[in-house]
Amino acid sequence: MGGIIIFIVLTGVAGFIGSNLAERLLREGHTVIGVDNFLTGSTVNMDNLLRSPNFKFIEHDVIFPLVIEGPVDWVMHFASPASPPKYLDYPIETMRVNSEGTMHLLHLAKEKQAGFFLASTSEIYGNPTVHPQPESYFGNVNSVGARSCYNEAKRYAEAITYWMNRKYGIPVRVIRIFNTFGPKMDLNDGRVITNFINQIMAKQNLTIYGDGRQTRSFQYIDDLLEGIIRLMSTTYEQPVNLGNPEEVTIFEVAQLLKELMKSNAQIEFLPLPEDDPRRRKPDITISRTIMDWEPTIGLREALARTIHYYQGQYIH
Repeated sequence: MGGIIIFIVLTGVAGFIGSNLAERLLREGHTVIGVDNFLTGSTVNMDNLLRSPNFKFIEHDVIFPLVIEGPVDWVMHFASPASPPKYLDYPIETMRVNSEGTMHLLHLAKEKQAGFFLASTSEIYGNPTVHPQPESYFGNVNSVGARSCYNEAKRYAEAITYWMNRKYGIPVRVIRIFNTFGPKMDLNDGRVITNFINQIMAKQNLTIYGDGRQTRSFQYIDDLLEGIIRLMSTTYEQPVNLGNPEEVTIFEVAQLLKELMKSNAQIEFLPLPEDDPRRRKPDITISRTIMDWEPTIGLREALARTIHYYQGQYIH
């Protein structure tokens, strides 16, 4: 971002992505006002942030208007339950933070003449029938299924973001985040990689939902953060996929984690949840073209870094 110090309001700062992003922004010399209501975020994730003189924290639920004193250059909306067990535990809250919350934050951006950055999701593609998924794909979404509280809420968040952009000229950036993992994820959030790591450390069997042949495209958190920073430095306002185009089956992930963690855990297969997509893979042509971005950290290295982090947490 050109070496210029900018003032950023970042919601979801106590979450996995938000806390990592805040640390990256602070390292680059920016001022961050972090906002969270701790519905699914953790105070532990903010330990390093609270030591920084350039970080201020506001405990607040963004379904209510947010008042910020002083200048703001960017409003970055990363607040929302994001793992299936969490948004199924909090379906109404998930819909409200992505609808009312998005609207209030867009009005804050308008008031401050700031840019608005929306963290959207690959879930807006639903159970896709097109592979890989380009940003132009409209998706295959069950609007009344269990997962609709998240994917339809994010689709609405995108829609209201672009209407505020058209009507008021608010500069916007929208990313569709594909499966991302790394340090500061909640080991009990129910996502596949944290599930496996948690089960191996607890010397339990690994549970796979379905037959394990469904695929995902896993990216490491540092690659995602680099994509976010690069997009902020462009003038591109259309949605951008940020994900790893390398597909891997869930069974392969389980086997790789067993190898890296030297585990003999057995694998148990359970029924696949409703509307769980069989495949998920991003087309990242746009991110490669407009900001020369693609993931650089391979799955084995990313898993090794993540294991190292959690083993340190587990021991201490």
